[in-house]
Amino acid sequence: MPTSDPHTHVIDYRAAEQLLAARDPRGAVKLLDSVIAAHPENTAARLLRARAFFAAAQLRPAELEFELVLEREPDNAFAHFALARTFERSGRPEQAKRHFRLAAALDPRPEYLQAARFDTDPHPDPGGTPDPGSTED
Repeated sequence: MPTSDPHTHVIDYRAAEQLLAARDPRGAVKLLDSVIAAHPENTAARLLRARAFFAAAQLRPAELEFELVLEREPDNAFAHFALARTFERSGRPEQAKRHFRLAAALDPRPEYLQAARFDTDPHPDPGGTPDPGSTED
């Protein structure tokens, strides 16, 4: 079995980042599959692959990867936020809400707070900006 150069995996990871930025998530997943096969403990590669799955609308694989990242890094606010977006896109608002709130509690970025609805009245003014995808009363 041929051994691969460790530098190849770094190059593949960087190329996958570029493919994702260029809106080729499936190409990114293909490159990351080999990186993760060689380094299954690489959380950064798994997080990038989860993002690529999400961008390719492969929601179940994205969910599984984000959950694996969170098993290893439970304080990763971005992973909570991205998992919440995955649940939201899958039509599971209660699970999404939980992870939006965890993301906001870990990192009070405005987009996390807004998604968690910590910074808004539960009954906003009719003239306010609607929150797309909200199913709360």
